[in-house]
Amino acid sequence: MKNIFSSRWGIIVVGALIGIGASLLQYFGNPPNMGICVACFERDIAGALGLHRADVVQYLRPEIMGFVVGAFFAALLAGEYKPRGGSAPLVRFFLGIFAMIGALVFLGCPWRALLRLAGGDGNAILGILGLIAGIGIGVLFLKNGYTLGRAYPQKKSGGWIFPALMVGVFLLLAFQVSFAPGGPIFFSEKGPGSQHAPLIISIIAGLIIGGLAQRSRFCTMGAFRDVILARDFHLISGVAALLVFAFIANLVLGQFKPGFAGQPVAHTDHVWNFLGMMLAGLAFALAGGCPGRQLFMSGEGDMDAGIFVLGMIVGAGIAHNFALASSPKGAAAFGPAAVIVGLAFCLVTGFTMREKA
Repeated sequence: MKNIFSSRWGIIVVGALIGIGASLLQYFGNPPNMGICVACFERDIAGALGLHRADVVQYLRPEIMGFVVGAFFAALLAGEYKPRGGSAPLVRFFLGIFAMIGALVFLGCPWRALLRLAGGDGNAILGILGLIAGIGIGVLFLKNGYTLGRAYPQKKSGGWIFPALMVGVFLLLAFQVSFAPGGPIFFSEKGPGSQHAPLIISIIAGLIIGGLAQRSRFCTMGAFRDVILARDFHLISGVAALLVFAFIANLVLGQFKPGFAGQPVAHTDHVWNFLGMMLAGLAFALAGGCPGRQLFMSGEGDMDAGIFVLGMIVGAGIAHNFALASSPKGAAAFGPAAVIVGLAFCLVTGFTMREKA
């Protein structure tokens, strides 16, 4: 059966649905300009599990579980569930850590950068430019033989682990499980972590987006990489649709508020907005996918993508425990140093993980 979502119009439709869905999730209760943010939502999950104790960003975001499980069922139905792994898992884990640190210095993943712009946040422009710069550096490494090596087929049961983990986390949320007085599980009573759409709306949105993104291969990092590397505009058309339709939806819903100062969960430190997302973009390019794409691939059975996602969740705990994550006041005390260390790690990885001619 032909995969209609792999066509140019198919991915445009998927991008439009993600953009509209993100704006609606914000309208129904998710934080402003954060209808969907993979990095922010994984950070909230890390907080809910007790990996950090920033009490304003703790919630088990069902959209993340939906992305993985939706992609799992879509891949299963399409005959594309192919468990695989073994491609430099430890390197991918640390790429995930540094990708999250860069994203939290900027305060958002590539999806949120686009959604912030669609909501009128001018600070997102610097983040998107940094993202493109980081991906551009990654493309240079790809042109010079960079590779993390091939992944090998694995037992089918191995590919079930990550989707099963997401189901388990969803059950913790659905039944409000508490393991001790006061948590875990932790739930924010104020701040972005306390703002969320109703559970049923969030999980349905996550499942639909996960399934559609798996079928269309939607990826923001891949979109910019393909334009830079091969002048291929297929994926970028979906990314453009996300931005345009999120902007239109925000106008209709009264959520478009242009400006730089006072934007929700954002700061005006433009240097670190740029460099934070440059680190994230480079890490995504070296790992082979943006954070959303890594979730969708983990649902397909890609264990290496699952390792990257776990790295991001651990990275969120590190970022908040060690004063690396930014706040609306600006870059945190040790955030800039962590970005420099992360860029150094990525550059060493890019130079050393190359196949010799």
